Amino acid sequence: MRPRTQRARAFAPDPDAPGVGCDVPGCEAAGEYRAPRSRRALREWRWFCLEHVRAYNAAWDYYRGMSPGQIEAELRADLSWQRPTWPLGRLGGADWRRSGGLEEPLAELAGRAKQARRAETAPADLREHLAALDLGWPVTLVALKARYKELAKRHHPDANGGDAGAEARFKVINLAYATLRTRVARDSPLPAE
Repeated sequence: MRPRTQRARAFAPDPDAPGVGCDVPGCEAAGEYRAPRSRRALREWRWFCLEHVRAYNAAWDYYRGMSPGQIEAELRADLSWQRPTWPLGRLGGADWRRSGGLEEPLAELAGRAKQARRAETAPADLREHLAALDLGWPVTLVALKARYKELAKRHHPDANGGDAGAEARFKVINLAYATLRTRVARDSPLPAE
């Protein structure tokens, strides 16, 4: 039988206590237990002894002084962790039809179709490598390097916690980059110095 691990008791003194006395006037005990100052200052503390922190916590009412409408609004805001919300179909309160949100993906799809048509004109032995890097033909060395860096960062095994799928994709990316780099460097003459 394994020994049970010791946990700190619920009423153990706070290890971060500043070493001051209890905040209750006339109490000589050490203030080893913290309690929030108010509803508006939940990260600011008052320090009490065990007896007075128990009394403070028993009397604590987060909603004291709030109207029923304010309490309802507070409870509704808690449903989304106090974050702003908006109706479904709107992005941050703006209508997606007017924000151009639909046109951007369609333009991206049109760009991919154009790129696929250009890839059909690529040499047959490079089409697979161009598809692996999602590039069209002809491609410049600068564009090739930029795309490789982007994909290598995204699919590197260290960035993906050693995922086998990411590692396999990374190998395909490396092979495609090496093949295309050699071909592009061979086909494009170097500028004169």
